Amino acid sequence: MIAVVLAGGRGVRLWPESRNKHPKQLCRFINSKSMLDDTLDRLTAAGADQFLIITNDMLLADIENIVKYRDNADKIEIVSEPEGKNTAPAVGLSLTHFYPAQQDEVLAIFPADHHVLDIPSFCLTLNQAIQAAEQNHIVTIGIEPDHAETGYGYIEKSNQEISDLKEVFQVLSFREKPDLKTAGMYLDTGRYLWNSGIYVGKVKTLMEEFANYLPEIFTYLQYGCEHYLQNYGSLPNISLDYGIAEKSKRITVVPGRFGWSDIGNWNALAELFPYDQQQNHLLGQDVLFVDSKNCMVKQNSKTVVLFGVKDLTVVETDDVILVAERQRCQDISQLVKQIETLERHDLL
Repeated sequence: MIAVVLAGGRGVRLWPESRNKHPKQLCRFINSKSMLDDTLDRLTAAGADQFLIITNDMLLADIENIVKYRDNADKIEIVSEPEGKNTAPAVGLSLTHFYPAQQDEVLAIFPADHHVLDIPSFCLTLNQAIQAAEQNHIVTIGIEPDHAETGYGYIEKSNQEISDLKEVFQVLSFREKPDLKTAGMYLDTGRYLWNSGIYVGKVKTLMEEFANYLPEIFTYLQYGCEHYLQNYGSLPNISLDYGIAEKSKRITVVPGRFGWSDIGNWNALAELFPYDQQQNHLLGQDVLFVDSKNCMVKQNSKTVVLFGVKDLTVVETDDVILVAERQRCQDISQLVKQIETLERHDLL
């Protein structure tokens, strides 16, 4: 398996910890390692023997610094996009590295900033996806939901497994992030999975689907990496979901049950940490909660004291303290846009 790791995102909903020059995939939220390092560890455990990290010029030096200290650094190549163009052009860039010489190899595409609790179960699920990919399917891993979540897109699967492929189902539809009522309905049916953004397929299968559904990218893709990079500015800004997955007749899904989180906002991160009797989540070493409940605090160097408050998110960094209503954690991306409008580039 060749592992492609997409590591060029911004992670704006985790501002102010996640910044342009130090986004989510470089942060150390869970342990002493960056999320990128954890991703590479997980994929190594799953059997990946060749890696390609796709990032951008701003992050290139930091990612090179992470990779050079790894035991398997010689198996990891890093490529920088000329400009950000969403996931379909990034995946196309990866294909230029492996086609045609490795066209029969299975390529597995992963975001760099997800968290997984159960590594053995993750490896088992990925192996099921690889088996399906070897039979020329394109496979996505859908996460079995345990609550009605409005922050994720959903995948509707068929009820029957595909022929002799265990735990592999045809995809019936992709759904946008729903409202709470719709998310509850999805949960009740048992047919819907969270969209993890993980895709697995043979290099040549992916090439064929680019030719079928994204000819405007395939036009440059078929002439190799140098030609592709020279014309990167001409490529459409489109996701692999919209460009191929929602149209392809080859798309299948394997349900995943391995303690997955995309840590898409502060509430999602808080769920990975313990909480007290008043439902306060502490991410740090020096926080006092006094007559306060249902608050989340990410503490860095200063002592943080909450007194007589509830339902707050508080994030302390070296230069910024964020205080927000906890229920508005999904809206922090809108806050970042406002900061951009105010031209406070020092905060970004």
